[in-house]
Amino acid sequence: VPGVLLELDGGWMLLDTGFNDPMVRDPFLYRRFHGRGDVAAIPVSDDRDSLEAAFGMVGIDPADVAVVALSHLHNDHAGGVRHFAERAPVHCQRKELEYGLGCHPDAELQAMFRIDYDDPVIDWRLADGDQEIAPDVTAIATYGHTPGHQSFMVALDDKLAEDLGVPGFVFAFDAADLQENIDLELPVGGAIGQSPLVTLEPILRLKALAAEKGYRLLPGHDPVVWPAFTESLGVAGPKSGPKPSPKSSPK
Repeated sequence: VPGVLLELDGGWMLLDTGFNDPMVRDPFLYRRFHGRGDVAAIPVSDDRDSLEAAFGMVGIDPADVAVVALSHLHNDHAGGVRHFAERAPVHCQRKELEYGLGCHPDAELQAMFRIDYDDPVIDWRLADGDQEIAPDVTAIATYGHTPGHQSFMVALDDKLAEDLGVPGFVFAFDAADLQENIDLELPVGGAIGQSPLVTLEPILRLKALAAEKGYRLLPGHDPVVWPAFTESLGVAGPKSGPKPSPKSSPK
């Protein structure tokens, strides 16, 4: 479950916020939100994967995040919005929020939990399609996996581009879960109320954008790609040992 922390000229931007920890660590909340039907209730008790721990590993205070952007409202992406609700604007596609707030109980049955994002103090910044949400950071409408899913295209500053050997990244998030979705052009596992085949067009679009700009396209949940990618940035994983020194982040 990745989140991406970007250092911009005006402060830090966080792309996606991970799980709402109590709902996966408390046995009763876990059963309420995750443990019914075919899902076995096995609460997570290890806090090394929490959002706070992730910030600690890179030496950044979550209070320094100036803006948040959500790829979509599934609970493993929007669960940490509560940390930023009263002090940072939150970017989302309008179609996504309308579905997440207006289609109860269907949205919850699709793993969108209103308790994560139904807060009147959230300063929503809603887009209708592609939109530059900060200098060199563009939200790309990749509707399909959810009604208003968005991915993100990030240009790097010249020095970081030289250091990493790539001018920027396209973060697919759940528009492409795994590297094989990209390489083999396979639809992702599900789309709300539609055939999974509708998720193929966004994959092809992201591949075309990345190829046009020479950017690297990263899938959303690949368990091999993400540890290797974070290691290449000099960021330790949750079980990789001591916290590293902060390092320059994408701009």
